[in-house]
Amino acid sequence: MAEVTNISKHGFWLFFDNEEHFLPFDGFPWFRNAPVSAILSVERLNEVHFYWPALDVDLELDSILHPERYPLVAQEISE
Repeated sequence: MAEVTNISKHGFWLFFDNEEHFLPFDGFPWFRNAPVSAILSVERLNEVHFYWPALDVDLELDSILHPERYPLVAQEISE
């Protein structure tokens, strides 16, 4: 089970395995402009996989626990 316990202007707290983890919007930008209802609607698909169906965002446990291992890299799309 997973539950979003709080949302602030900087990010949100995700509770699972009896611990809360902060996901800052700077590190998880897919949630920054999302409606509150979409952020709250999280599913834990298995022990290592979380999914937000309204946003079509899925995250693995390791990326939440160790975001420094998964730097965001933007690539320009050429037409």
